[in-house]
Amino acid sequence: MSEETHIPSDDPVYSRKVLEMITVANEYCLFLEKAEEYTREELLDFLRKISPLICLKATLLPDIAVDDEDAIEHYVTEEQWEDMFNTLHGKFGDKDLFYYIDQHEKSNDPVKGSLAECFTDTYQDLKDFLLLYQKPLKAFKENAVKDCRHLFETRYGYRLLIAQAAMHCLQFPGGEDDSLI
Repeated sequence: MSEETHIPSDDPVYSRKVLEMITVANEYCLFLEKAEEYTREELLDFLRKISPLICLKATLLPDIAVDDEDAIEHYVTEEQWEDMFNTLHGKFGDKDLFYYIDQHEKSNDPVKGSLAECFTDTYQDLKDFLLLYQKPLKAFKENAVKDCRHLFETRYGYRLLIAQAAMHCLQFPGGEDDSLI
């Protein structure tokens, strides 16, 4: 049996946590690839539900030691990104833009955000993860998991959180309940 066909049961690259992330990422990507078939409400409902799940599963990814750092590729092209963004932007319409305070900046000035951009960036990162993980060599799988975890920590995790807050305000526009304070 070659190294690539024997899968040790304790290998973190093939762990349940990784397989669960693959499952959630796949559902997210497949849904967004058919976004034009859904209404804005259906799209927002799905994204409100899956965004926290993506965050949860990404926080559980193991810290993978990579043997070959060159075994990494990115697949989503600029044209594919633009197509996805335009589809989502069209679906969200006047609900696409929102403002938030960027916790990474020293200023407390509001920053303009876009739901379409947040979800398209997340799509790009998760689709690249899925496609890289499908490669037959273990080195690609290691890099896929490591990169997915890193990009969650540095990019799509924060984007999902600010988009989640914006969607919450769309769903529940009443603001804070002063009786709870």
